[in-house]
Amino acid sequence: MENNLTWAEFEKVAMYVGTIIEVKDFPEARKPAFQLTIDFGEAIGIRKTSAQITKRYSKEELLNRQIVAVVNFPKKQIGKFMSECLVLGAVGQEGDVILLAPDFRIENGLRIG
Repeated sequence: MENNLTWAEFEKVAMYVGTIIEVKDFPEARKPAFQLTIDFGEAIGIRKTSAQITKRYSKEELLNRQIVAVVNFPKKQIGKFMSECLVLGAVGQEGDVILLAPDFRIENGLRIG
């Protein structure tokens, strides 16, 4: 079992819904990945990230797809690319990632909690 969090600690994790508006190949990444540009609505804006989701998703499948991401981690330099959020997904036994997403199309920028 993993470490227990307090409710106050959980509330610090800022998870929001966004829509992927651009998908690019990321050939410089050590493991196969895409560079994603995500629209989180007016309050948060546009953020970029990379994600190792090439086993299960094509660029075409990802474009305009809504996802859930953490937006309050520090930015992370990945080669020449700056990651500004963390897309959430369930990791399968073979390392393939299944993205977390709302069941219905909703407003970008809605908080998960």
